[in-house]
Amino acid sequence: MHSYVNSQPTPPIMQGSPPPPDWRVPRIDWDRPPWNRWSFQHIQELLPTAPVRRGTTVSPLADAHESIEDITFEAQHGPATIAEWIDYSYSDGLLILKDGKIAHESYWNGMQPHTLHLVQSVSKSITATAAAPLIEEGLLDPSAPVTEPLPELAHTAWAGASLQQVMDMTSGVRFDETDYANRASDIGKMDVASGWKPVPEGYDHEYWPSNIWDQILSMQVKDAEHGARFQYRSIETDVLAHAMERVTGKRLPQIVSEHLWAPIGAEEHANFTVDTSGYGLSCGGFSATLRDLGRVGLAYLNDGKVGRKQVIPKAWVDDIRSGDHGLFNDYGQNYFPNGRYRNQFWIEDSDRTGHLCLGVFGQTIYVSPERGMVFVKLSTWPEFTNPSRVRDCMAAFHAIARALGRDL
Repeated sequence: MHSYVNSQPTPPIMQGSPPPPDWRVPRIDWDRPPWNRWSFQHIQELLPTAPVRRGTTVSPLADAHESIEDITFEAQHGPATIAEWIDYSYSDGLLILKDGKIAHESYWNGMQPHTLHLVQSVSKSITATAAAPLIEEGLLDPSAPVTEPLPELAHTAWAGASLQQVMDMTSGVRFDETDYANRASDIGKMDVASGWKPVPEGYDHEYWPSNIWDQILSMQVKDAEHGARFQYRSIETDVLAHAMERVTGKRLPQIVSEHLWAPIGAEEHANFTVDTSGYGLSCGGFSATLRDLGRVGLAYLNDGKVGRKQVIPKAWVDDIRSGDHGLFNDYGQNYFPNGRYRNQFWIEDSDRTGHLCLGVFGQTIYVSPERGMVFVKLSTWPEFTNPSRVRDCMAAFHAIARALGRDL
């Protein structure tokens, strides 16, 4: 079934009591088009979740709205306006912060300011940010073997890898994430292990992992030397998250609440989807509001501070912006020709400090310290990944920055 952009009529997905069978979200395809246009804003109605609680204080966001809709930029298909791009890129929410104030905020496809939206692999950056205080406290050591907090991994392909290599996705562990549509790939099996999907019909699943920890333990093949290459693999984040849980004795949602969500002054509770063992899916299961994601970006923009309080260790922020950005591959360069990957963040250009949190189907937080700006876009593309859409997104962000007087 084809998806629909915001300017087209909205089909009656999950409408009615009960919804007609043809318009009920299929469990096996809830993240595929057109169902994702509804499901990404309704995860708690589809999957078990655990709350990431906000604190008692909300960090205010001042308004200073500026018009952006008529700004033009050179898209992959030719000239486009921001208004046109918002429509054809399946936008659900767009937030632009300039000097800490809201320069633009808009919602589409039924999304509202209080709506939680699944952010897919932006979850990786959220998880890693909550790990930063644990590193500062000495509970985790990036240079130490990952088997130090997780000795069970001595019997897996992670044996000999450091925690930093896990965070940078440079371990040599083989994990097949090249085709998200392949239900029998490692990432397809993760859909089942995480509790996101039932076992697909026609597959022999006798030896498939029943939860994420079991999948981690099943990774036995090393296809490169640790630290010799970059390769994007979601399960690396889950290794990091299990290390975080092991050294704190707490579940991931509580860790993120205590070390990030409450300290940034989030306005709403967030959540993680959980598997059958109660593990929150660190690599893709986080949902939050548009504004609260903007608060995360703003904390990074402000060198890790919220007000006068250092919420994210400055050494961690500096390391993302200008740390050891030595490894990348053709997959990454297709998005960012001079980019890198560090600490679960994408580096737009290794010669600058701009960095991104990215998730499939078009989830983006872009922090541009040189401009004093943060961009957040939540989307429901019909494709998992699409380099042309990412290029359009970055071109649109850059055009908006120029129009608002923040050219590089």
